[in-house]
Amino acid sequence: MGPYDMPMTLVISDTFTDSLARLTGDEQKLAKTTAFDLQLDPSGSGMSFHKLDRARDKRFWSVRVSSDVRLIVHRSEASLMLCYVDHHEAAYRWAERRKLETHPTTGAAQFVEVVERVEEVKVPQYVEGPEPRPALFADVTDATLLGYGVPPDWLAQVRAATEDTLLDLAGHLPGETAEHLLRLATGDVQPLGEAPLPTTDPLGHPDAQRRFRVIANAEELQAALEYPWEKWMVFLHPTQRACVERTYSGPARVAGSAGTGKTIVAIHRAAHLARECPDARILLTTFSEPLANALEVKLRRLLSAEPRAAERIEVCALDAVCDRLAGRVFGPVRVASRDEIESALEDAAREVAGLRFSAAFLRSEWTEVVDAWQLATWDAYRDVARLGRKSRLPESRRRELWDVFDRTRARLAANGLVTRADLYTRLADDYNSGAPPPYECAVVDEAQDIGVPQLRFLAALAGNRPNGLFFAGDLGQRIFQTPFSWKVLGVDVRGRSSTLRVNYRTSHQIRVQADRLLEPSLRDVDGNEEDRRGTVSVFNGPAPSIAVAATTFEEMQKVGEWLFGLAAHGVEPHEMGVFVRSYAEMDRARAAVEAAKLTYRVLDDGVETKPGHVSIGTMHLAKGLEFRAVAVMACDGAVVPLQARIESAADESELEDVYNTERHLLYVACTRARDHLLVTSAGDASEFVDDMRT
Repeated sequence: MGPYDMPMTLVISDTFTDSLARLTGDEQKLAKTTAFDLQLDPSGSGMSFHKLDRARDKRFWSVRVSSDVRLIVHRSEASLMLCYVDHHEAAYRWAERRKLETHPTTGAAQFVEVVERVEEVKVPQYVEGPEPRPALFADVTDATLLGYGVPPDWLAQVRAATEDTLLDLAGHLPGETAEHLLRLATGDVQPLGEAPLPTTDPLGHPDAQRRFRVIANAEELQAALEYPWEKWMVFLHPTQRACVERTYSGPARVAGSAGTGKTIVAIHRAAHLARECPDARILLTTFSEPLANALEVKLRRLLSAEPRAAERIEVCALDAVCDRLAGRVFGPVRVASRDEIESALEDAAREVAGLRFSAAFLRSEWTEVVDAWQLATWDAYRDVARLGRKSRLPESRRRELWDVFDRTRARLAANGLVTRADLYTRLADDYNSGAPPPYECAVVDEAQDIGVPQLRFLAALAGNRPNGLFFAGDLGQRIFQTPFSWKVLGVDVRGRSSTLRVNYRTSHQIRVQADRLLEPSLRDVDGNEEDRRGTVSVFNGPAPSIAVAATTFEEMQKVGEWLFGLAAHGVEPHEMGVFVRSYAEMDRARAAVEAAKLTYRVLDDGVETKPGHVSIGTMHLAKGLEFRAVAVMACDGAVVPLQARIESAADESELEDVYNTERHLLYVACTRARDHLLVTSAGDASEFVDDMRT
């Protein structure tokens, strides 16, 4: 018989899922079986419970999982909480140093680490010179610190924190407390403006819901335990939850730098709409097929116990949606390939005498202006705003260009070809004319890289319908599309935009170094600003390394030694990624992995990571992935930014955009790393790498 006989609620803590993910596969299976047994009978009848007499919190018990593995539970008359699982001694030590408390000011339940003396918090001191660093919160009142969720026992330690010790101290504090203190230390003087109000339900408090979840049935427990490393399936930050559950009067957007959980919000938003609107058809989409595939995997995991909600959400890349709907509405069509369009442009250009424009300019003007905005007449092209392009063309030269584009349109039509931009526009016109749209709501991830025709289609699909359009994206990760005005197409997110500021994926050290690649504040064409300042990472890690080798062979050796050392310290091959700018540099990545005596898998548009293999690929394919360790190789001055893109820029504006997107691309690659980052070059390093070192 267990220690209690009465029915009780089962609660799962994020500390349990964290510890579960660190066990071996066989140990995880045994721990999950024990958890399911407790779900069926929280009283623990027939199970081996042991009261932890040395624990400060006398409600901690251990449950036998195997001869050496113990599950730590917290037992009250009303609930049984799964807290931690590990080998015998480690599990006991964890429980002996913690207690579950309700914070006296906020009312949130939180695990509090027990500290007898300030000296017990071992924090490294990096002091330059004889003068000690000043205490950051010496003048902050106890009432204010308690309002941030600081446990009363930790007030003295927090008040003594300096710039050198704060990050290490943060690892001992509840998550919301660490975030508030980090933001306060970085100049955000009103962190409590986003703090939830106190509540009488300790587990129902928004801060508690980010780390504790009441499990209603076996299906919920199975979903929580199936993928313990994907905590977002079970726990959400209060700011994320607010974005997910808010009712919007029109198009809405959530922004945030890499690692802040925008994709997670998008997935939960689609699931929330499916639950709240049982008759709605919902599209969860993005600009590329690999990213759409990743979204579908995550959504199916989230809704594994809710098949009725899942079946009303379609997950598909935008171009695939366009092709399918166009085929249904207009019948069979032939979409022109890039080569067919370029061939038509070249043929048309040869027919216009005295043309003084390069092939690169013609391609750019066709793609970004004529085709994107579907300009079908000379008058439309003559009068169109230049949309940020700095080429100031007199009417006579525009007329020359229009002769080329008009002939190009005619050639494509004569060959029975249409462009995908044309299909998007025709579908948008159809829905704007009253045809019933196939979806009531659309949730769009990586929205910074959708184009003009795609946004026109989405605007017609869901328009200004309440909750109709929801976008997640980051201007700092725009690597495919040139900027354009959303408002011109009827999509205005002003007043319905939110920014996530807590980075879960990337260590403080990596985030700070990668952020040097971008401006602290980015603004879109419509004037909407994304301020990256105030973003915090809630965990520490080793400083990133930058290595400039004399030769490609030396670079390969350095990266190989780095990977070999990580593997020797327990980083699994599938937890490592090696990225280069283009396929031309791929041999350097292969050689580095081979030098580490590891096996690799080359990523392509349809391949995910593979257990036992290091992932190698181009920086573009790093999008949407994450690894414990990332090496970004071949960041040579002639490679990043890519010389071919610089030479093909049509005008000054396009050249500026090339530099911006190349900078963003390096940022994307670097921020795939959680704990370890190495950036290398052979010969002269890219100017962007120099920026990271300043």
